[in-house]
Amino acid sequence: MSETDLPTEQPQASQAPRLPPPHVDSGRPSDHQGPTAQGPSPSLGLIWRVERRDTFEALRHGRRRREGPLTVSWVPGDPDEPPRVAFTIGRRTGSAVVRNLLRRRLRMLMREAAPTLQPGAYLVGVGPGAPALAYDQLRATLGKALRDFQR
Repeated sequence: MSETDLPTEQPQASQAPRLPPPHVDSGRPSDHQGPTAQGPSPSLGLIWRVERRDTFEALRHGRRRREGPLTVSWVPGDPDEPPRVAFTIGRRTGSAVVRNLLRRRLRMLMREAAPTLQPGAYLVGVGPGAPALAYDQLRATLGKALRDFQR
């Protein structure tokens, strides 16, 4: 078959395309509303991070309280600032998924306890038994560990 035998016209389509017309959904905005928010939501300011090396050095020698698999260290700080909190969760505690879950839970529990805490820096250490604790048990254990550091 050569090129001379091929038809030059395309056959007509027998049906209309099955694409919906644009902006059919009346409940959906037709204009672009701007970019979506990316990243974490802004901090509420209830707790801050421990970022300075000298604060970590002071926490090594600060007051400590151990309760079950949790250890809380504390050093006094500026009364005008919210408490500063850091977490130490070793690999023996579990996989990265388990460690991150514990860190999120502890961060939430520290936010709940923040209004009653003394100003300063806190270091919450987590041992291997912590993943076995349910959320309420973790709350109770952390509450007992923080009892000496509350107002």
